[in-house]
Amino acid sequence: MRLTVESVIFEGKIIMKFHHIGIATKDIKKTFKFVKNNFEVIDFTDIIYDQKQDAYVQLITTNDNQIELVSGKQVENLIKKNITYYHICYEVKNINEAINNFSDALLISKPKEAILFENRKVAFLLTPIGLVELLEER
Repeated sequence: MRLTVESVIFEGKIIMKFHHIGIATKDIKKTFKFVKNNFEVIDFTDIIYDQKQDAYVQLITTNDNQIELVSGKQVENLIKKNITYYHICYEVKNINEAINNFSDALLISKPKEAILFENRKVAFLLTPIGLVELLEER
C-alpha cells in the first residue's frame, strides 16, 4: 500500500467508499412513497432542482443505504425503457485523481458542483459495470 497526500492507493487503485445508488424515476414523490413504505427511512432531503445537472433530485437515507432519486431530461430515455437503475456513486478524496486512475472508463460528465451534496464536485464515468458517479469528499 502506498500513501499519498491526496488519497490512499492500494495496488494502484484509489480507495473509494460506496455512497449511494441512483434511481431514475418519472415521479419522485411517488417513488419516495414506495421507498418510505418498504424501507426504514432515517432521513431525506427536499426535492431539489439542480440546474447544473438539469434534473430534480432527492436523497433518502435508509437504515443501511442511501438512495438518490433522479427525475428529468437526464433519465427520460431510461424511464421510457422501464429501466430505473441509473448509477452507483462512490466518494473519493480527490475527484480528478480518481478520474485519471479509473481504467476502462469514459468520462461523460466533467466534475461540477452538485447542489444536493452541498456543492461538492461530482463526475460521471461510463464503465463496463454501468454508470459510476464520483463524489468528492468534503
